Amino acid sequence: MDIAGNLLIGQDVRRGTNGVSYALDAASGERLAPGFGGATLEDVDAACELAWSAFDRFRETSLEARAEFLDTIATNILALGDKLIERCVAESGLPRARIEGERARTVGQLRMFAGVVRSGDFLEVRMDPAQPERKPLPRVDLRMRHIGLGPVAVFGASNFPLAFSVAGGDTASAFAAGCPVIVKAHAAHPGTSELVGGAVRQAVEDCGMPAGTFSLLFGSGREIGQALVRDPRIKAVGFTGSRQAGTDLMAVAAARLEPIPVYAEMSSINPVILFPHALEQRGEAIAQAFVQSLTLGAGQFCTNPGLILAVQGPALDRFVAAASEALARTPAATMLTPGIHRAFETGVANFSAHPQVQTLARAQPAAGVNEGQGALFLTTAEAFREHASLREEIFGAASLIVSCPDLQAMQALIESLEGQLTVALHIDEEDYTVARSFLPVLERRVGRVLVNGFGTGVEVSHAMVHGGPYPSTADGRSTSVGSLAIRRYLRPVSYQDVPEALLPEALKATNPWKVNRLVDGKIELA
Repeated sequence: MDIAGNLLIGQDVRRGTNGVSYALDAASGERLAPGFGGATLEDVDAACELAWSAFDRFRETSLEARAEFLDTIATNILALGDKLIERCVAESGLPRARIEGERARTVGQLRMFAGVVRSGDFLEVRMDPAQPERKPLPRVDLRMRHIGLGPVAVFGASNFPLAFSVAGGDTASAFAAGCPVIVKAHAAHPGTSELVGGAVRQAVEDCGMPAGTFSLLFGSGREIGQALVRDPRIKAVGFTGSRQAGTDLMAVAAARLEPIPVYAEMSSINPVILFPHALEQRGEAIAQAFVQSLTLGAGQFCTNPGLILAVQGPALDRFVAAASEALARTPAATMLTPGIHRAFETGVANFSAHPQVQTLARAQPAAGVNEGQGALFLTTAEAFREHASLREEIFGAASLIVSCPDLQAMQALIESLEGQLTVALHIDEEDYTVARSFLPVLERRVGRVLVNGFGTGVEVSHAMVHGGPYPSTADGRSTSVGSLAIRRYLRPVSYQDVPEALLPEALKATNPWKVNRLVDGKIELA
C-alpha cells in the first residue's frame, strides 16, 4: 500500500478537502510527502453514519469471526514490512529498534484480544433459572450478558504511533467488545496512520465485516475531533495525550444531550520512592538505572519517572552525584514534534528559574533540531509542598528529586499528590516494615505499584493496569493496557422471561458459543 494522504471512511477512500497538512521528519524538521487532506464535518457525519449502521451487525458477529478479524489486522500490519517501520521512524524520530518493538507490541495485543474474544469470558454470562414454585413469590427467568456500548472515537497518541494509535489498545479492545471504531489520526504521524489504517480496512473487507466497522480521519486543529465526540452516534472515547486536550474532550462529552464516557490518559509524574536501606546499600546502582529509564525514548513515556522521593543524608547525596554524572554523559535525543520539544524546554526553563530548585545536571547539548536535553533538579520537601508548579508534569527527560527530612514527611508528600499511573518502590528486605505502612496511601494514589524497577515497562497482559486516579486517567476504574481494557466499552443487559428462540446465542440453554457461565450463582464451565 502506498501513502496517498487519503481519508478512509468505511471502504471508501477519499481525498479530504478541509485543508492540507504534512508530516515532518522529526530529526531534520523537513516536510514529508504527501500532503494529507483534512476531513470536513460532512466526512465526520458520513463516518459516524456508517459506524452506527454497522454496530448492530458487528456486535453480534460470532466470537470466532471477531477473533479472526483481530488476528487478520495483526497479520496485515506485519505484511506492511519495512515500509511501515521506515515511515514511523521518520515521523517520530524514535529509533528503529523501538519502533520494531512497538509493532510487536501492537500485533501482540491484537492477538491477545483475539484470545479474549474466543474465550467469551468478557461476556460475563449469568443465568438465574425460573423458580415457578418458589414461595411466597415465584422467581422469573433472568439471563445477563455484556454488549458493546456502540461506535467508539479513538484519538491517536503522539508518543506511541503504533501501540496507542490507529490499531492500538483502544481500537483493539473496542473491536473485541463489538464496537465499530473511528480513529482521528495524530497530526505527527499521518503516514504511519494511513498505512496501519489500510491494514485494518483490508481486514474489514477480508473478514466480511460491515463497511462501517472502521474509519480513519485526518485533520489539524480541534474542530474535527470535537465534532466526532459531539456526534450522538459515538458512544465512548479513547484518548491518550495532554491534560488540557483530555479535559476539553471530557467537557464536550459531558455537555452532550447524552453524555458519554471519555477514557482519557493524561498526566502523571510517577513517583519513585527510595527507602533507606536500599538507598544506603545500592543507591549508586539505582541511580544508573533511573537515568536509563528517565532518558528512554527521550523521556516521552506517560510512565516516565518524573519525581524521586528520599530522606536527606549522605546516601541521598551519593545517589544525586551518581545520577547527575550519568545524565551528564547522556546524549540529547530527538523529540516527537516541535511542539512537544517547545513544551519540554519551557518546563525545564521554569524549573531552572525557580528560586527553590537547584539544577543538578543536564544531558549533553543538543546537536540537531528538535532534540531534548535531559534535566535533573533538586528541591526540598517544604518547597515541593508549598509550590504546586513543582508537581506539574514535564513531558520529556526531566525529573525532580525531593529531599525529605524523614519518612513521615515523605508519606505526607505522597498524600498530597494527584492521581498517578505508577509508583516505584526501591526496597530491601530491611525496608519491608516501613514500606508496608506506605502501601495503603499508595493504593489510593496509583494504578500500579512496582518494586525495584521503573514504570517505563508496561507489559501487555491480563493482570496489567495502565490507569489510575484522576488526572492520570479520566476514570481510575479502567485500564488502557491489558485484557481488562475491554470492560471500558461494554455494558450489561438483562433478559427476563425471554423465549429461547429470541435469546442471543450466549444465553441459550444449549450454549452454542460454549462460553463459561454463572448459573444460579455457580460457575458452569463450557
